[in-house]
Amino acid sequence: MSQSKMIKIFDTTLRDGEQAPGCSMNIDEKLRIATQLEKLNVDVIEAGFPIASEGDFEAVKKIAQMIKGPQIAGLCRSSFMDIDRAWEALKYAGERGRIHTFIATSDIHMKYKLKMTEEQVIENAIKAVQRAAGYTPNVEFSAEDAVRTRLPFLAKVVEAVINAGATTVNIPDTVGYTIPNEYFNIIRYLKENVPNIDRAVISVHCHNDLGLSVANSIAAVQAGAGQVECTINGIGERAGNCSLEEVVMTLRTRQDILPFTTAIATEHLYPTSRLLSTITGIAVQPNKAIVGANAFAHEAGIHQHGVMMEKSTYEIMTPESIGLNTNKLVLGKHSGRHAFIQRLKDLGYELGKEDIEKAFVRFKALADKKKDIFDEDLDAIVADEIVRTQERFKLVQMNVSSGSFAVPTATVQMEIDGKSKKIAVMGDGPVDATFKAIKSLTKSKATLVSFTVGAITGGTDAQGECTVRLEEGGREVLGQGSHSDIIVASARAFINALNRLEQKPIRKLENL
Repeated sequence: MSQSKMIKIFDTTLRDGEQAPGCSMNIDEKLRIATQLEKLNVDVIEAGFPIASEGDFEAVKKIAQMIKGPQIAGLCRSSFMDIDRAWEALKYAGERGRIHTFIATSDIHMKYKLKMTEEQVIENAIKAVQRAAGYTPNVEFSAEDAVRTRLPFLAKVVEAVINAGATTVNIPDTVGYTIPNEYFNIIRYLKENVPNIDRAVISVHCHNDLGLSVANSIAAVQAGAGQVECTINGIGERAGNCSLEEVVMTLRTRQDILPFTTAIATEHLYPTSRLLSTITGIAVQPNKAIVGANAFAHEAGIHQHGVMMEKSTYEIMTPESIGLNTNKLVLGKHSGRHAFIQRLKDLGYELGKEDIEKAFVRFKALADKKKDIFDEDLDAIVADEIVRTQERFKLVQMNVSSGSFAVPTATVQMEIDGKSKKIAVMGDGPVDATFKAIKSLTKSKATLVSFTVGAITGGTDAQGECTVRLEEGGREVLGQGSHSDIIVASARAFINALNRLEQKPIRKLENL
């Protein structure tokens, strides 16, 4: 380990990850994620795209002000207006502020999107880096669509931006097109053909369109890259980005052939994954590597026997190494605030007094109904009571009557813009009646795209967790809700989605 090369982890969950459909976050939600990323000890947090919107600018600014450990990066195109705006937000991080500027370098992008010659692209890249370097020596340059760029031209661009002041050069696989040996050769080519390459850290940013983002990132590290750009749970545009937890645990697990290490506090991987899922409403697939529900589950008899005899027979890492606590939280209606608060802290939540009180009241109510409280139950409580703030629509109470001889009827009372409203509506089933009542009260024209139901934990007393996807005006959002009554959980999810539709969407710009 003492001879291992340290690889920087650049987390772009709050920028590229947020560009995934349904993953938009408000400022408070972004700050919660950034705080957890600080605990995770990532080297760089790309907090957003400051020029994209006022909301994104304020999010980057607040994270730069509040987060003290990692470097804080802001993305900007190769325009002075973008760069100036980025530094206006990043300056609060001081020397930890990183301006990340980019321009496309592939023939297809230069011809059809930029409509620029090679000389014009290089000139723009140099001017952008010089402008950024006037604010801070911490400048990263990305050659968008690098893997489809002719290598001699890519090398020329990289050499030029390093001379202009870039201290990190990113070679992104913007469309998830490359494969490991090809990517290895690209990085190796730059190492061998860019005279000043040792003056900058080579970074890699891989998309997962062919399911190769982690493999490609590892290949690039083997070829000499010193920074990996990735996201929690692999979220991002289209098929997503390189998964932070997968690339980190690969480097940690295969020290026998990968002499690399990171500064990541891996025991915070699982709590970070759960927090992101709670905020975005996008659940991790059960068979997801590292943080999926089945990652440490063994069903086959031979596997079960082997694990009981010696865990290493079928487990190449321990659940504890990623922060997965398999023990249930033994709290009940007689439990005090101190134990409750401590467990929330263990799960990565830092709540104020008012938020703790709201969560504790909900916890007590649940403890009266459930024998055992699990970590997942606490995640759901925090999601429902704390994370989903700035709500225009709130569920006050509801009652549903249905059965084989009765017409399903939902009576729903809501608070809308501070005013109480109530209605009773019939439907094809209890959920249909509930959704119709909510739509009638809110006057929503949203269309239900999908609706899924699951149990948060095992047992017949488990909380139900519902996820809905709504579409309105070409925009889709996810909503999530939980409750011991599955119909109430459905209502919470539907209302959560409606509140997300109320939030002003962040205007998307270009993606690496």
